[in-house]
Amino acid sequence: MPEGRAAYWFVFRSFRFALMLVAVGMFSFAQADTDRLCDTLVVGGNPEYPPMLWQSVEQPGFLTGAVPALLQEIVEPLGVKVVVRDVGPWARVLHMARQGKIDVVAGAFLTDERREFLDYVLPPITWQPTNIWVPRGKEFKYRYWTDLRGKLGSTLIGSSSGQDFDEFAAQYLSIEGIRTIEQSFRMARLGRVDYVLYERPQGRIKLEKMGLADEFVDLQPPISSEPLYFAFAKESACNTEAFRAAFTRRLEVLTGQRRIDSLLEEYAVKYLVNTP
Repeated sequence: MPEGRAAYWFVFRSFRFALMLVAVGMFSFAQADTDRLCDTLVVGGNPEYPPMLWQSVEQPGFLTGAVPALLQEIVEPLGVKVVVRDVGPWARVLHMARQGKIDVVAGAFLTDERREFLDYVLPPITWQPTNIWVPRGKEFKYRYWTDLRGKLGSTLIGSSSGQDFDEFAAQYLSIEGIRTIEQSFRMARLGRVDYVLYERPQGRIKLEKMGLADEFVDLQPPISSEPLYFAFAKESACNTEAFRAAFTRRLEVLTGQRRIDSLLEEYAVKYLVNTP
C-alpha cells in the first residue's frame, strides 16, 4: 500500500476509535448521572400491615416495621438513603406509585393492572396467606370461593388477594372496600358484614391489638397464598436497570438467610408493646 494511503487509513482508524471512546465515555457519564439522581429512595406501603408496616409512633408521617428494616439492610451497602413515608391508605399508595411520586412500593401482590405502572423485583419478600375472618359463633360452611356467594364481605380499599381471586370476586362476590381493617372487623362484629377478607398474619396481630383475638376465627383453607414483592414505580428516576440489579442481588442474599422471618418476629413484639 502506498505510504500516503497507509497514513490516511491510520489516521481514519485512530479518529474512529477516538469517537468510539468519546461515545462510551458520554454514555457512562450519562448513566452515572442518572444513578446519582437516586441518592434517596422514597418508599410507600400499606400502613395497615403490621408487623410488616405500620404508622410510626416515634416519627409521625413515616412507616416502621419488618419491611422497612429489611429495605434498609438491602440498600445501605448501596449508599442510598431510604425514606418510608406514610402517604395515606393503600389505595393512595398505589395512586402515587402510578404517578411516580414514590419510588418503591414495599409489599405488593402481583396483578396485571399493577404491572402497568410497577416493575416487580424477584425474589419475593415472603408469601402471604389471605383468610376469611368471621366472628366466633357465626362461622359458615366454607371450602371453596363459591361458598362466599350471597354473603357480604369487607376488606381494605384497593387491596388484592391475587389475580385469580380478584377476578372471581369482581364477577361473583359482594365485597366492600373499607378505609381501615379495624373498621372492617368492627363491622363484622356488629353484623353489618358477614366476613372480613385479610391476610392471616396481619389479621391475627391486629385482632390481638384490638383485644378481639378470642372473638374472631379464620376459616380454612386460605382463599389464596400469594408472593409479596418490592416493586419499583415505572416513573421513578431510581428505576434504572443497574440499580434494580444491585437491589436484586442484595435481596437474594437476605432472602437466602431468611432474614424476613426474624424481622417479623422482632417487629410483632414491637407493634404489640409500643403502639397505642
